[in-house]
Amino acid sequence: VENATTFDYVLHFLAFFWKVLFSLIPPPGIFGGWLCFLISLACIGIMTAIIGDLATLFGCLVGLEDTMTAITLVALGTSMPDTFASRAALIGGKYADDAIGNINGSNSVNIFLGIGLPWSLAAIYHTVKGSEFLVPSGGLGFSVLMYSIASIIALSLLMLRRNLQFFGKQKLVARL
Repeated sequence: VENATTFDYVLHFLAFFWKVLFSLIPPPGIFGGWLCFLISLACIGIMTAIIGDLATLFGCLVGLEDTMTAITLVALGTSMPDTFASRAALIGGKYADDAIGNINGSNSVNIFLGIGLPWSLAAIYHTVKGSEFLVPSGGLGFSVLMYSIASIIALSLLMLRRNLQFFGKQKLVARL
């Protein structure tokens, strides 16, 4: 407590509710960890619903369409932990390939599972109910196409750099 800064106190105040809430999750030793897993999964689902609703309300408040809100706010929120993980891989590894692979992998999972899984579940739900599930295409198809092309080019360049003598047969070196 003696070494705590004002910023530490502010962060503690902001996180206190969450610390108390998540302290109610049972330890993993109970029921082989299944109870901890299921309650944690329920908390993640509830938090996701709350954050999604807050992002939608904020987008409505400032006049953003849902797609723009998703691209900016929600994507930023899901990418920040991946950014820190990539930085840790960069610092901990000798080469930058791990960090680049983590960036591509995490973005692919965010895009393809984050969109594909809910849409698949919605399509199954509407098929069972006998109704149609329509998704307005907007600019999503173009964005996914551009991401896929950029990823293929980046990974191809990494492979060429590593395997061709012309490029020195070298990995990207991580220097921070």
